[in-house]
Amino acid sequence: QLQASGGGLVQAGDSLRLSCAASGRTFSSYSMGWFRQAPGKEREFVAAISWSSGRTYYADSVKGRFTISRDNAKNTMYLQMNSLKPEDTAVYYCAARSDGSYSRSSIYGYGYWGQGTLVTVSS
Repeated sequence: QLQASGGGLVQAGDSLRLSCAASGRTFSSYSMGWFRQAPGKEREFVAAISWSSGRTYYADSVKGRFTISRDNAKNTMYLQMNSLKPEDTAVYYCAARSDGSYSRSSIYGYGYWGQGTLVTVSS
């Protein structure tokens, strides 16, 4: 129901835009987020966007470089990634938040996940 795309191999300093398209249901009333998982590491929070206010939240490691946005009419969320670094290399997952009792940065608050798209940043 969530399909992430846009990953690829880029060089340090380059940009990429990830997309997360929803199908089968409307996610316009869900807060949504991006997470990433590097090899051998736990999945970590990257960014989130509130469904009601459009307010955005970012991990410190990407603040100022990444921008999360959404187009409810297209049922699609985006992650614009600029000034990419080798440490940004990971599989990126989009998710829809289903449990507000968890912090928006916690994976446990997200009940719907896309399949992931690989971003590789070479130095």
